Amino acid sequence: MVTPVRPSDPHTDRDPLVIGGRRFRSRLMTGTGKYPSLQAMQASLAASACEIVTVAVRRVQSQAAGHEGLMDAIDWTRIWMLPNTAGCATAEEAIRVARLGRELAKLAGQEDNNFVKLEVIPDSKHLLPDPFGTLEAAEQLVKEGFTVLPYINADPLLAKRLEEAGCATVMPLGSPIGSGQGIRNAANIALIIENATVPVVVDAGIGVPSEAAQAMEMGADALLINSAIALAGDPPAMARAMALAAEAGRTAFHAGRLPVRGQASASSPSTGRVGAL
Repeated sequence: MVTPVRPSDPHTDRDPLVIGGRRFRSRLMTGTGKYPSLQAMQASLAASACEIVTVAVRRVQSQAAGHEGLMDAIDWTRIWMLPNTAGCATAEEAIRVARLGRELAKLAGQEDNNFVKLEVIPDSKHLLPDPFGTLEAAEQLVKEGFTVLPYINADPLLAKRLEEAGCATVMPLGSPIGSGQGIRNAANIALIIENATVPVVVDAGIGVPSEAAQAMEMGADALLINSAIALAGDPPAMARAMALAAEAGRTAFHAGRLPVRGQASASSPSTGRVGAL
């Protein structure tokens, strides 16, 4: 049995993740797709100790394969729902699905939940988000009172525009969805982190815990990881590993790494060596 992670790092208490005025201890968000069974998903959510779970509104509504019974399988008194607009190719579609997602959250008992993970993806082959449609949809949803978490390419200029539009976070991809390629956009993500005044959530592409830790060590505020957990040989074990990596990376970021030097630097003093004069 995989033991759930219970963060012991004091930073999880004095440095909480704050999105849309809500405080979260865990900096790992997870998803609900691609699991071999609902039981595997439930065990993985427990092992990860996550507090935010994203749900594809269209798949739940249509009872797509793997999503039957999903709403009853999650304890929505403990988990904060993050409805997402997956499957939307235009801003208009995403806005409509976001409104449905808000109603879905209400059905789960979260009357004050206005969160939406905004995805506008017209490219079915590479699954890259549309920057123009994303910005258009974000501006409208913010006007309607949504707490918008937009999924974007690692574009520092777009990230700043979305922040200025009132988005609660920005969510740059590390590499294409489900690819497991890791952090391929490190330089741009670093620029986004440096200039953002809202939380930066690295979403998509992370395949192993070392990549999760890398994103957090860079200064990302949180991670959203689905495929790497759901498609692992042992999803609950991988969920726990990702949670530990997120915690370790955040702690390392706060601790501050040693300076990179161009040459070796001995860790022991030179005085008192055997044979030294």
